[in-house]
Amino acid sequence: MQEKTKAQVKDFLILNVGTLLTAVGTYFFKFPNNFSTGGVTGLSVVLTHYYPSLSNGTIVSVINIALLILGLILLGKEFGFKTFYVTIAFSAMLKVMEFLWPMTQPLTDQPFMELLLGVFLPAWGSAMLFNIGSSTGGTDIIAMVVKKYFKCHIGRALLIVDFFITIMTFVAFGPTTGLFSIVGLVIRSFAVDFFLEDMNTYKSFTIITDKPDAIYDYITNTLHRSATIYNAEGLFEHTNKTIILTAQSKKQGVKLQEIIKQTDPHAFVLITNTSEIIGKGFRGGN
Repeated sequence: MQEKTKAQVKDFLILNVGTLLTAVGTYFFKFPNNFSTGGVTGLSVVLTHYYPSLSNGTIVSVINIALLILGLILLGKEFGFKTFYVTIAFSAMLKVMEFLWPMTQPLTDQPFMELLLGVFLPAWGSAMLFNIGSSTGGTDIIAMVVKKYFKCHIGRALLIVDFFITIMTFVAFGPTTGLFSIVGLVIRSFAVDFFLEDMNTYKSFTIITDKPDAIYDYITNTLHRSATIYNAEGLFEHTNKTIILTAQSKKQGVKLQEIIKQTDPHAFVLITNTSEIIGKGFRGGN
């Protein structure tokens, strides 16, 4: 029960930090520069040009709430609480920022640097949310509806929609802002995957040692992980060896390397990065 509570608290913190990163990158760097990289925030950038009496935060809130209602009606129980929470929190954060820090112009005179921050901060935040089964809502809700009712390639469909929203910035704001937005769309498509892969990277160890007992003990009792072992024979000296196979998080991997060096400085260790592990204690495991 205590572990479950800790996990829930951790998820709640991640929900808020991921949403805040997305809101900060969007409000302080995308909106003032009129960068549109698709999605609801990109559409709001274009619409505020034609309806200047409305703020970006207002348009995002209206569209997100409309999509939220659509998701609740069409998806029912399939519509996750996390996405519901983040959609409301994201819209609220934008409105609070509009009230506390009104933005009438970009923060700096370096549009490319602001483009990078306007892409990477939301990409980082989105990756954190995706990693715990949530999203910032918006067009992701449309994707969930399309996935349920239609047979089509969702990722490609959303990319096409985002591309057309981005192209609209050429008409609204001219070629300079349009080209910046196109570059931002391309960077974003890679950035989310990069952050997601980095968050899910584990260290896979193949340890060949003469002194396995202390390593076993550290893996099981300190790191609370498991391992697979089998006996082998060294080719040159024909001595008995123990091979330990285990997977650890990046932080655990650093600690395990230190213990291996202390326990058996002559151990032969192969370490590889992997983001796809299926099994108990990892994603996809029971």
